[in-house]
Amino acid sequence: MNIPSVQLPPIPEARPVRILFICLGNICRSPAAHGMMQALVDSRGLSDSFVIDSAGTGGYHIGSLPDSRMRAHARRRGLTLDHRCRQVSEADFSDFDIIIGMDASNVANLRRLAPTPEAMAKVIPMSAFFSIATRYDHVPDPYYEGAEGFELVLDLLDDATLNLLDTITAARH
Repeated sequence: MNIPSVQLPPIPEARPVRILFICLGNICRSPAAHGMMQALVDSRGLSDSFVIDSAGTGGYHIGSLPDSRMRAHARRRGLTLDHRCRQVSEADFSDFDIIIGMDASNVANLRRLAPTPEAMAKVIPMSAFFSIATRYDHVPDPYYEGAEGFELVLDLLDDATLNLLDTITAARH
C-alpha cells in the first residue's frame, strides 16, 4: 500500500489518538468518515487506542441523525451511522489531536476558528489521505446528488480512512 506522506501534529503516546472529522452540516461526509474510521479501528482491535467523533461547521442539524440516504448507503457496506449531529466548537481544538476537514471551505473555516497556531496545525484536509487516482482534491458534498454521490463519498472515505489509520499507526511505532 502506498501511504500518503502527511505531517501529523504531535500526538502524546500515553493516551488514545483523538480524531474529529468535519464537514458542513455533520449529516453526510463527516459522520460517514466517523463511522468508517470507527469500524476500521474496531476491526483491527484498536478501539482503546482511538477516540473518534465528527461535527459540522454549521449548526443546521444539531441533534439529528445523519442523512437517511447516507445511512442507507453506509448500511449496504456494513456500517451503522448513529452519530447525533453537532457543531464544532473552539473547545474541540483542545479535545482532539487531529481535526480533518472534508473540503477547502471546511478547512478554511476550521483554521479561522483555531484559537492558536498549534490548534491550527491540527487541521488537515481529508484529501491528504487519498491514495486512489481521482479527479477530486476534496470529499464532495453528496447532499444534492443522487445515489452515485453518496457512493463516491464512501469510496473516497474508504481509501482515506485506511490511509489515515496506517499513517497514524506508522507514526506511533
